[in-house]
This record gives sequence, structure tokens and C-alpha cells, in this order.
Amino acid sequence: MKPFTTHEGKVAVLNRSNVDTDQIIPKQFLKRIEKTGYGRFAFFDWRYLPDGSDNPEFELNKAESKGATILLAGENFGCGSSREHAPWALSDYGFQVILAPSFADIFHQNCLKNGLLPISLEQSVLDVIREQARQEGYQLKVDLENQTLTDNANLSKTFEVDPYWKDMLLNGKDEIDLTLYYQEDISRYETERRATFL
Repeated sequence: MKPFTTHEGKVAVLNRSNVDTDQIIPKQFLKRIEKTGYGRFAFFDWRYLPDGSDNPEFELNKAESKGATILLAGENFGCGSSREHAPWALSDYGFQVILAPSFADIFHQNCLKNGLLPISLEQSVLDVIREQARQEGYQLKVDLENQTLTDNANLSKTFEVDPYWKDMLLNGKDEIDLTLYYQEDISRYETERRATFL
């Protein structure tokens, strides 16, 4: 994975609670075996009209959301089934950070395992960011090393992140990378175990 250190970007607001993974990436698109290419299907049922054209009423289709790399969502974001395709779709769409009051546990873990940073914040802070996001040129900066959020409108806020996942993100590691770090030890153990059965 690509290391995550800092990110500065535009904020898109999806002011909905209990957005489940079937809305993030509907089940009919789960047949693919790649991790890429899911972005065009993200929020499919909300994003497109029956004729395939963009739904002008959907929040992320509005001009102020175009090019956003930070998603601000409502409580319990990512609930429902545990499909890992949901963070794949969000990342492929272009999001690198998700802000919400709370996340479904499995979705939260799946995000971290796939290099997407979910940040839980108090509703009052999210309300400030949501209001500022309406302003032309608004940018929010996420600094993972210092665990801070700052913007060009005097916001300065710290956030919590599990130290294990912080280290993994900062170094661009996933759990396979972590296992491979011990490849020599694993090989030595396998050799020794094999010798005891010969």
C-alpha cells in the first residue's frame, strides 16, 4: 500500500446516517475479482437515474462535491454486510479519508486494512466542517503523524487512531506485508519442523 502521512483535500458531504455497504457498493457488482474499478459503481442506486444518467439530486453529483477526496458522512457509516468491496469502491472513487461520528466496526477495520483512513469526530466538529465545506476553496488537511485536522478557516482538532493501524498506514503496510517481514523466521521454523518428521 501507499504510505499515508498527510492529506489535504476538498470535502464532500453525504449527510445521511446508517449508510450500509449495499448502498456504498450494491451486491450486483461484487462478482469482480479485482480490487480496482469499483469507483464507478459507488453509491450506484443513489448516484444514477434509471436511464443511467447522473442523478442531479444526489449529494456527490453536485458541483461542490466534484474532486473531493475527503468524505463527511453521518453516524454508523458502513453498517450492514461486511463486504471489503465497500472501501475498495470508496478508494477507487477518490476518497482517502472518511469523517463520521461513528462507523460500523467491520467496515472501520476494512478501511484501515485497505489504506483508507476513517476518523470518528464529535458531531459539533463535523457540523463546523460541513458548514465550511460549502465555501469555495475550502481545504481540510489531515496529518496522521500528529493526529490533527486543520483547515484554512482556523480549525485545529486532534483525532484518535489505534497505534497499530497508525504505524501500518504511515509505513504503507498491510497484514501480508507484516507477515512477510518475518519471512526468514517462518522459513527457519518450517525447515526445523520438517526435520523433526524426517
